[in-house]
Amino acid sequence: MTDFLHKKSEAFLEYLQTRNYSERTLKTYRENLHEALRYVEVIVENEGTIIDLMPYRLHLASRKKRTVYKKISIFRSFVSYLADRGEVIRLRNDMSVKLPKTLPKPVETAHIFEALQRCTSEEKILVELVYGLGLRISELCGLQVKDIENGWVRVKGKGDKIRRLPLPDRVAETVMEHIRQADPRVYLFEKSGSRMTENQIRYRIEKIFKKIGMKVTPHQLRHAFATDLLNRGARITDVSILLGHASLETTQIYTRLNDRAKLRNYQKAHPLCGEYDGYTTDD
Repeated sequence: MTDFLHKKSEAFLEYLQTRNYSERTLKTYRENLHEALRYVEVIVENEGTIIDLMPYRLHLASRKKRTVYKKISIFRSFVSYLADRGEVIRLRNDMSVKLPKTLPKPVETAHIFEALQRCTSEEKILVELVYGLGLRISELCGLQVKDIENGWVRVKGKGDKIRRLPLPDRVAETVMEHIRQADPRVYLFEKSGSRMTENQIRYRIEKIFKKIGMKVTPHQLRHAFATDLLNRGARITDVSILLGHASLETTQIYTRLNDRAKLRNYQKAHPLCGEYDGYTTDD
């Protein structure tokens, strides 16, 4: 039965690839599925198959909660995939792992503009597209020249969902200049005639911010896009659509960041939040 599940896991990974999952994510899924299948107990009964997660959970007992949550979630996704295709499989000891809620860590706008000032024209387009449009790195890699037209960008997101994003004039100029200089054949970002990989683009963006002494990931630029829009009064429903979130709940985490910013500004501005010896008036 384990051999059967291994074969099905490869089919699952092929399915994820068709759903536009990134190379990095596919690698993570493969490694975690292979690990899980070494430890789970498979019980075949007349009514179907039971997979007991307890041996696997014991193996993961010393790991951080977030790691355990991620690994169990990947295996659940695999089982859900099998169930959708008619396999009768039940999970045993599939207790949920409660995680503390964490906030994303956006890059401050001032740092982004400082980095842009030190960018070459080839580098600038990477930062402006991720920060200016809130793109995932997989979406940036998948951008084709034909996707850019009349001030709009056609983006293929998770699950092959298409969304159209407005292209700011400043970014549009950078994009057009890149196309004139690089003359890409199909994809906006190519190297040696092939589409650039996520790792190649990630390396370039991280290298840009090293110039100003910072370690910044592309996803932090995406967070900055959402945070800056909300801080400047954009509607959360609009931001959710621009980000390509399936649920508004996912976007709402940024409102907590917005609240923190308001609190910091209040603490800096209000007299009662600082040291004082009392106030005098001219009355």
